[in-house]
Amino acid sequence: MTALRVETLDTTVEAPADRFALWVEMAGRVSAPVAFTSDHAADFQGHARMIDLGGVGLTRFRYQSLVGRRTPRLIRQADPEVYQIALAMSGNCAISASRRDTAIPVGDFTLVDWGRPHDLAHAGGGDGQAPAASVTAVVPRALLPLDADKVDRLTAARLCGSEGPGALLAQHLHRITRHPEQFRAGDVPYLADVTLSLVSALLARHLDAEDELPAEVRQQALLAQVREFLDRHLGDPELSPQVVADAHHISLRTLHRLFETEDETVAGAIRRRRLERCRRDLADPLLRHRPVHLIGRRWGLTDPAHFSRAFRAAYGMGPRAYRASAAPSH
Repeated sequence: MTALRVETLDTTVEAPADRFALWVEMAGRVSAPVAFTSDHAADFQGHARMIDLGGVGLTRFRYQSLVGRRTPRLIRQADPEVYQIALAMSGNCAISASRRDTAIPVGDFTLVDWGRPHDLAHAGGGDGQAPAASVTAVVPRALLPLDADKVDRLTAARLCGSEGPGALLAQHLHRITRHPEQFRAGDVPYLADVTLSLVSALLARHLDAEDELPAEVRQQALLAQVREFLDRHLGDPELSPQVVADAHHISLRTLHRLFETEDETVAGAIRRRRLERCRRDLADPLLRHRPVHLIGRRWGLTDPAHFSRAFRAAYGMGPRAYRASAAPSH
């Protein structure tokens, strides 16, 4: 299958005199043209990983200190009609727009409207030598199912990235941009829908407008929340569909209905995720001395015989045979 489309830029492989111009050009393609300056422009070091989800773009940035200005003249030249939601990962980040000056702590988001003037500054952390870093999602304004005038109120605001839909969005962006090799081109529509749903849920939470979201957006956001809950509790042998439903204050029937459009049931999702974690651990050379039954127990599969049968059914061989086949040859 075709892999997810990923583009990277590493300025350190270019001549020092060309590095900053390449970075500015790339940043303009990711979002919109910006008048950038940097104390490191003579030898700019930056890395970007860009992932195209068909109208929704994700980018993971690491760079030296930057100051950017989106001016009225640049907006008249080109307005891509997009929002960018940016998660600060390191450094000192600040944005000024709509008569609002906001410092964005590491771990929180801000919303950038590229159709409005604004100033951005992101400096390296600590002694100034550590790079700044962020991960962003660019989404067309027209695709957000929220009143545009209400969304405008959040421009340059600080949006929580550590709880609720913000935490889910942060986890989602991290997973895709850290490990794009885990996804295929066929996943693009699904990944784009989840991204839009989580961005919409985050903005709606801060606007106190969650009831205004379309039912399918709320469903997609709830499904992402359930998946995150499953991943956090796989080691609990008591994890079951009823436990999942109770944790999310929904009925068991509602939970099963949530999975009707998926390729697996709730119980099937729990089983598959557990077996995937077991397979990963069995192939890990650092865990080769850990007994097989303890690996199963770590992921909630406490019955060794059941673990062995389930693993064989999923992968065509028992866990011991799989570990042997995954061991590096001498």
